[in-house]
Amino acid sequence: MLIDYHTHHERCGHAVGKLEQYVARGIELGLDQLGLSDHMPLIHVDPANYYPEMAMPMDELPRYVEEVLALKEKYRDRIDIKLGLEGDYIEGHEEKIEEMVSAYPWDYVIGSVHFLGEWDVTDFRQTAQWEGRDPLDVYRTYYEAVGRAADTGFYDIVGHFDVIKRFGFAPAPEQAAEKEALEEAALRRIAGSGIAMELNASGLTKPCAEMFPSEGLLRRALALGIPLTLGSDAHDPAKLSENLDRARAQLLSLGVREVATFDRRRRVMAPLAE
Repeated sequence: MLIDYHTHHERCGHAVGKLEQYVARGIELGLDQLGLSDHMPLIHVDPANYYPEMAMPMDELPRYVEEVLALKEKYRDRIDIKLGLEGDYIEGHEEKIEEMVSAYPWDYVIGSVHFLGEWDVTDFRQTAQWEGRDPLDVYRTYYEAVGRAADTGFYDIVGHFDVIKRFGFAPAPEQAAEKEALEEAALRRIAGSGIAMELNASGLTKPCAEMFPSEGLLRRALALGIPLTLGSDAHDPAKLSENLDRARAQLLSLGVREVATFDRRRRVMAPLAE
């Protein structure tokens, strides 16, 4: 099965393209399933006083859902469209997150950690915040948040597990053992929660130049029995499924033959396209 479960469109402010353009591109690519999964609105910072173009406005969320459901029906004989959401995990705001997760008929919700407090560690405009910090402390805070996200029960998929490496900031080589222990603890919490994790190919085009997660982490996730799905994290219809051929090849090389798909929050394992 050919799938792409991680996409963003113009409503989020930092992507381009309308939802229907993604659908048209998905049909052109021969996708069996296309997940539309834009960012949830910001809930812990005032968008008016924060960095611009971070997420869709709150009043656009119901319009987004309505449009996806309409496209799902319109194209039901040509492609299986999934209603998704990339739902940030932000410690201390669990009640608001749960409200959004519970309010709509999602097929799946991706649980991603972008924010450590008000710092979006995935935003190129905010990399100066690494200055003066011990990278190991940042990694510790990040992976604890990933573990907490898995524990909540709000999510179906963990998004870009090791995105903290995106800009190349990392603990010192002599701290490798401590870093691996943090990763392992988070992976074990994901495995214990029973949710899936994505292999996100977008890291190949970022400064880190490798997928999220790395092959080493992917092997550790598989050893723990964590189900996997696939996402390009496209922010432009032209980038839909970019490098997912490499992601599928990596999974196949590791003996993976099924990927996680979702329908109304129910996981269905499907054959992985070769």
